[in-house]
Amino acid sequence: MEHSIREDQGNTIVEFRGEVDLESSPKARTILLDCVGEGKPVFVDMSGVTYIDSSGVASLVESFQSARASGTEFALVSVSEEAMRVIQLARLDKIFTIHASLGDAT
Repeated sequence: MEHSIREDQGNTIVEFRGEVDLESSPKARTILLDCVGEGKPVFVDMSGVTYIDSSGVASLVESFQSARASGTEFALVSVSEEAMRVIQLARLDKIFTIHASLGDAT
């Protein structure tokens, strides 16, 4: 998994690329929780995610819960087909705020 973090109009954009799996999910979790901890809206760009497993989804859920508890906006943007299939199977598309693009989100 590769990632990048950038600021855009007061929002934090976290972009993940590649596989978010058992090996990389602890890193993804740390990245997301650190960003949520800053108190700015967090948008997770998943357009480059080629695979996500349950541990990767758990990192997203934990970060979402942390954001909600602190009143911070947390949303997924540009979710790849592969990742969306997993999110829908877990019925998390009903829980997460999901935007088609970053432009739609901000």
